[in-house]
Amino acid sequence: MARRPTVSALDNLDDHQRAAASALRGPVCVLAGAGTGKTRVITHRIAHGVDTGAYSPGRVMAVTFTAKAAGEMRGRLRALGIDGVAARTFHAAALAQLNYFWPSLTGDGAPALVSNKVKLLAHAADGIGLSPDTPTLRDVASAIEWRKITMRSVDAFVAARPSGIGRLDVQQVADLQRAYEKLKDERRQMDFEDVLLTCAGMLEAEPRVTQEVREQYRHFTVDEFQDVSPLQYRLLQLWLGDRRDLCVVGDASQTIYSFAGADARYLLDFPRTHEDAQLFRLETNYRSAAPVLEVANALMRGRPGALELVPARPGGAAPTPVVRAFEDDEAEAAAVARSIADAIAGGVEPSAIAVLYRSHAQSAALLAALAAAGVATTVLGGRRFFDQPEVRQAVLALRAASVAPIETDFVTTVRDVLRSLGLTDEPPPAGGALRDSWEARAAILRLAENAEPGTSLRAFTDGLVARAKDQHEPTTRTVTLATLHAAKGLEWDHVHLVGLSEGLLPISYATSFEDIDEERRLAYVGITRAGRTLSVSWSRGRGRMARNPSRFLQEIGTRSLRAADAPATRGSVRPRADVRSARESPSGW
Repeated sequence: MARRPTVSALDNLDDHQRAAASALRGPVCVLAGAGTGKTRVITHRIAHGVDTGAYSPGRVMAVTFTAKAAGEMRGRLRALGIDGVAARTFHAAALAQLNYFWPSLTGDGAPALVSNKVKLLAHAADGIGLSPDTPTLRDVASAIEWRKITMRSVDAFVAARPSGIGRLDVQQVADLQRAYEKLKDERRQMDFEDVLLTCAGMLEAEPRVTQEVREQYRHFTVDEFQDVSPLQYRLLQLWLGDRRDLCVVGDASQTIYSFAGADARYLLDFPRTHEDAQLFRLETNYRSAAPVLEVANALMRGRPGALELVPARPGGAAPTPVVRAFEDDEAEAAAVARSIADAIAGGVEPSAIAVLYRSHAQSAALLAALAAAGVATTVLGGRRFFDQPEVRQAVLALRAASVAPIETDFVTTVRDVLRSLGLTDEPPPAGGALRDSWEARAAILRLAENAEPGTSLRAFTDGLVARAKDQHEPTTRTVTLATLHAAKGLEWDHVHLVGLSEGLLPISYATSFEDIDEERRLAYVGITRAGRTLSVSWSRGRGRMARNPSRFLQEIGTRSLRAADAPATRGSVRPRADVRSARESPSGW
């Protein structure tokens, strides 16, 4: 049932956002640059459709690429008074359909999901007399994923990738993939990619199922459409049939999963492949200061589908982004840690700061330097907040306390429960498991302290459970460390982008034009995470580890990125007239 609108879902949108949110019918393509409010447009468009009677919530499917993004979308829709919309990942939607229809088609439940693909591959390798090491098995697992999402057979995979993996030649890789598929079938299991393949196959083979699915879902919205793979696109076509109510939203400049089958051409070609498609461009950026956007625009200028980001608040006192060079990784990490420690001492919230890098291996020196500087950190990509044992323990203890009569206010009860579990007034030293546990418990206490007046302990604990389901994690007062891939979709006021050297960004194995372009887009994602300040750095290294500055620094140029210390003289990047030595360069932002 449509909610009774009191405030229009089109209120508080800018003109471009409102135009996109008002387009409720037919194929719609929204090219949305970083920080331009794409999730806001998606959710307000759905709310507007429900308000006007154009959509029934239960007939809408909003598809995105991560469970966290889907949870955020559901939360925003609830805040707009909309319940019942299926906001899911491709895999979650496909798995729900398989579990629903499989028993009626086969008389049995759907196959179980493979819990560990690498372990299953190891068993398959044993069965055919192969003994690859774990890194090789991981690479074979990635190859299987790529083969399936690009809808290739094993033979077609060999034709597309005729080289071996590790010590396995191409024929052994093919034999191992076939053995893996055979063992998986014998165990009656599906892997993650099989979920999409099997759902697509079911829809193609069973007209009754296809009709029922298309009757259920009439209106589709797909977020991050630049990341759609051929298999996901095929499944979307099967869901749609010959209907036209499809809205896609994306940014070709943030295509960073081509290695996993993502194909931005589905987004860029959408107006051509969908007759009478309405096209909207969102280029007003509400996240970043003008100097940061100048760097981002300079890096992507002239690339296919690139948008020219315009600051919503031009001018201001935001400093020009700076690039600094250091002798080695340790010196770079130490300087970044000093800058962060100084900023926190000056009143900057740790949660407003992030250090971003290309690969996980770069985090070790940074973690050590930040711990030495007394700065607590959180590394993205680790265990989810609500999966941490201390968090689960706290939620259980709070739920138990909510059953007993409470004579004090609920915040006092939350504080007492958390103290009984180990929360102290002063945090332990940074850099260890004790500090990580303390930060997690402190985050729960801050949620209680910031709750609406009149909130009960039971309502608070119910809210924690809902947050866990939607992966709506609270903010910890820690500095975030993350790879560029993990940072996508997030934002911080202050960003340190480290390792801007050849071999790190772009990564050493990026050799083709397409590979380098993907690395450029990764750098762009890192830059556009920054709200107010951006600091870029690289290290020269020594001996065989000697590095040149990244070619991306030259592409950006000195008009938008100020050099604070002398870059190396090797390679194609020449020393600039305005540079100073690292010892003379400022240690602040």
